[in-house]
Parts: sequence; C-alpha cells; structure tokens
Amino acid sequence: MRTLIIATALALSAPAALACETFTVGDLTVEHAWSRATIGAGRPGVFYVEITNTGDTDDALVGIATSAAGMPMLHETEIADGIASMPHAMSIPVLAGQSVQLAPGGYHGMLMDLSTALKEGDSFPVTMTFEKAGEVTVTVEVLSLRAEGPDCEHAGQ
Repeated sequence: MRTLIIATALALSAPAALACETFTVGDLTVEHAWSRATIGAGRPGVFYVEITNTGDTDDALVGIATSAAGMPMLHETEIADGIASMPHAMSIPVLAGQSVQLAPGGYHGMLMDLSTALKEGDSFPVTMTFEKAGEVTVTVEVLSLRAEGPDCEHAGQ
C-alpha cells in the first residue's frame, strides 16, 4: 500500500517536474518550458519559456521547430489603442547578463497547424535556434487551459 501511495505521488508531481527542467546551450540557460492545453487541433497552441544569458555577448532566439505543429512561429503581443495584436517576431533578443521570458502578454511561440490537440499532462519537444549559441531541444509540458505557468517551487515535493 505504501508503494502505491509513493508511486501515485510521484506520478502526480511528474508533470510539474518536466516544466521545471533546465537546459543549456553555450552561455544560455533555458527553463520553465510550458504550453497550455488546447480545445482541439484546429486551434493554435502556445510555447512559453525563460531564457537566461550568463555570458558577456548578446544573443537572440531566431526560430523554433516542433513536430507538434506544422507552423511554429515567434510572436510578440502588442497593444495599441486598446487593441491587442500578435505580429511575427523575426527574433527575440537575449541580452548579455539578462533574462527574457516568452510568457502570456509578451513574446511567445505560436504553434499553428497542430498535429493533434495539446492535452494537459502531455509533453512535446521544441528545438530552439539561437543566433550565436546554436540549437537546444527542450521538453515542453502541457499544463491546464487556465495555467499561468509551472509551479517549480513545489515540483517534486
């Protein structure tokens, strides 16, 4: 019985743990990769992540690729005269010694033409391409439709 309780606790904490993984490429640290569940495959998905540049040289995220979507793109939410738009971003600067978040209301990955609906608890890979550091593939955890981000402080506890 005790083994069953421990196994259940580990299974329930696993989704949060995936979103809290840390990946590195060059001087860049990538963490908190997550997405929201979608209503269906016909609706776009999102990709959020935090990138920290510990080096002395500026870099930039110049692209994303994933098997989860036929057309993954970088976007930025902009608000003008009270109207929000999400134009394509050619690149996202990652300045030396600073962090940038792809998060709701700002820069984000837009996942158009999903191969299947994103379901809470699932995960998928995203390959991020940086101008100087190169490529890194991260595991993206799908959180609930209402999620605001992963709770990494309590992951695995």
